[in-house]
Formats: sequence, structure tokens, C-alpha cells
Amino acid sequence: MNKAELINAIADKADLSKADATKAIDALVEVVTKALKKNDKVSLVGFGTFAVRERKARTGRNPKTGAPLKIKASKNPGFKAGKALKDAVK
Repeated sequence: MNKAELINAIADKADLSKADATKAIDALVEVVTKALKKNDKVSLVGFGTFAVRERKARTGRNPKTGAPLKIKASKNPGFKAGKALKDAVK
């Protein structure tokens, strides 16, 4: 499902116009992004939790030459599915 299909599904399910559904989706993405930038978690009970995950610096290998290279530490967004979502997907 892409963004346009998601907007259509939400508009139908919530009895909203496509413009309102688009605003809602864009607002959700913006709010979650801002929260993660502040290193906050966003928990939606039953759905899951968005959080920042920290990766430690490590040594990798160049696939062409096999030479070792240093990979810097980084922060990455992550999502952990909630129990209700896990059960729904089974």
C-alpha cells in the first residue's frame, strides 16, 4: 500500500474527505518525526512504538576489496510492533 492508497482507505474508513485524510497523515508523520528528532518515543497502544535506536561504531569490510573500514556510530528510527498488531498479522 502506498501513501495515496492509505489516504483513500483512511478517508473511506473515517468518513473524511481525501484532503482531510491527507492532512491527518501528513500531521502524523510530522509529529512522529519531530518526536524522534528530540529522542522521544511515540507509543500507540496496541499498534506499536516508534523510537530512536543507537548503533555503535563498528568495523566493516569493503565488499570489493575486503579491506576493513570504520563505520561511524549512528541513530536510526525504529518501530516495534505491539501485541495487537502482531496477533492481527499471524
